[in-house]
Amino acid sequence: MSSVRLSGAGVAAVAFNNTGLRPSQASAVRVCSSRRSSRSLVLRAATVVTPKTGSQVVYSKYAGTEVEYNNSKHLIMKEDDIIGILESDDVKDMKPLNDRILIKVAEASDKTEAGLILTETTKEKPSIGTVVAVGPGSLDEEGKRQPLPVSPGSTVLYSKYAGGEFKGADGTNYIVLRVSDVMAELS
Repeated sequence: MSSVRLSGAGVAAVAFNNTGLRPSQASAVRVCSSRRSSRSLVLRAATVVTPKTGSQVVYSKYAGTEVEYNNSKHLIMKEDDIIGILESDDVKDMKPLNDRILIKVAEASDKTEAGLILTETTKEKPSIGTVVAVGPGSLDEEGKRQPLPVSPGSTVLYSKYAGGEFKGADGTNYIVLRVSDVMAELS
């Protein structure tokens, strides 16, 4: 069986289906069939990213380069483009990677303080939410994980247009963003 040699730090091969690239799309992490040609890729990936072969991952919307290998489509991407690992079909169970955090978005108010009812298009986009899960932290220059300053259960204020938005199985809104996009911890 043939194999493809992937070179360069921070490269991962991810399969995807024919529906295109979407932030909520999950894909199976794939490794070339020849361990000899892909071993350095796997070892480098294991130091930064924790998905294992067969894991369902969520990645950035415009990440990677499409390639065809053995008559199936694949996506080659940087490790940093992988947002998290899905262990179920619901985004609330996502395990964020590196310095990313999963936040349950607070619901926007339906009324103004004066009592006016707002339509969906006039509601202000919320920028407050509750942290559901945090990644293990980014690596410092010595290869040690730097713990994140927020923890699950914290209420945070974050940049309004940061991160990737997701909808849970029950219709709840979630956002995954980098910890640097958190402006304040409210509780």
